[in-house]
Amino acid sequence: MKKYKETEKGFYGCYWPCGGKESDVAVMAMLGDDCEDHVAKSGVRWLHKKFGVNVLTLSPAHKDYSHHNLPVERIGAAIEYLKGKGNKKFGIAGASTTGMFSLIAASYYPEITLTIAMTPSDFVMEGFYQGKRDGMAEWPGEGESTASWQGEPLPYLPFVYRHPEYYQKMKADAKKSKDMLVSRGVFDDSEKAHPIREEEFIKVERIKGKLLLIGAEDDVLWDTARYIRRMEERLSRLPHECEVESMIYEHATHFVFPESLLKQMMPIGGSLFVGLFKAGREYKKECKEARINIDRRVSAAIEDWIKVDK
Repeated sequence: MKKYKETEKGFYGCYWPCGGKESDVAVMAMLGDDCEDHVAKSGVRWLHKKFGVNVLTLSPAHKDYSHHNLPVERIGAAIEYLKGKGNKKFGIAGASTTGMFSLIAASYYPEITLTIAMTPSDFVMEGFYQGKRDGMAEWPGEGESTASWQGEPLPYLPFVYRHPEYYQKMKADAKKSKDMLVSRGVFDDSEKAHPIREEEFIKVERIKGKLLLIGAEDDVLWDTARYIRRMEERLSRLPHECEVESMIYEHATHFVFPESLLKQMMPIGGSLFVGLFKAGREYKKECKEARINIDRRVSAAIEDWIKVDK
């Protein structure tokens, strides 16, 4: 795959034109910890092979999955870069925290007409860091949001736990439930202590085009099924132009990747990857059936989006 790595265009990312096929359609994909790690490149191959679109992979920085005051303007800079490459139609896709960031970005940039948010929240999270600090692998920022706009942090839901209790709570809950990592308790307790204010909710009603929201009831990182339902309710009472399609499954874990994308990531061992979560081990059949259904629905949505006049 041919790539163009960009670090001085207002964003950190890699551009991967679809080889052998001219396309003026691009998807900004925020998968993996780095714009050119295995997960990111697997997403590129999947989008190239199945849909023939150009791809721009994005990440906060080199092998950095921390999210703190990440400028939303990076997406605007990425769109302008893609326009310079001849692209005329723009989609965005993210999973987990970047599922949230995809929603935020799409709410600010109407040029984005396809938004794929896997296991997103419907609010802006407090910023966090990942690395090593006092034996902890993650800790909350102090006065930092996950995203910023025009130099100011976006209003966010603050974590009720601080360092080091924040990560200690996650590890204790994971040990109790026999999962890889559990942060659902952190988010549930934070929302109880600080009911989400209107300014902290993502303005999904401003999103244009097709909006895909994907999550599972058994997600142990946060209650994404509830968040998706809140977005549905919000859209039901507010004027909007997006066409929303929600996919909520009883069993699918936090890894709600389309089945063919997961196989691209891990030709062997995909089930073992999902098995890092207890639900993935106990409901293997149901999780796979969910991923197959997600694959069918997401693929159909992308194909339809590509066909719509620019």
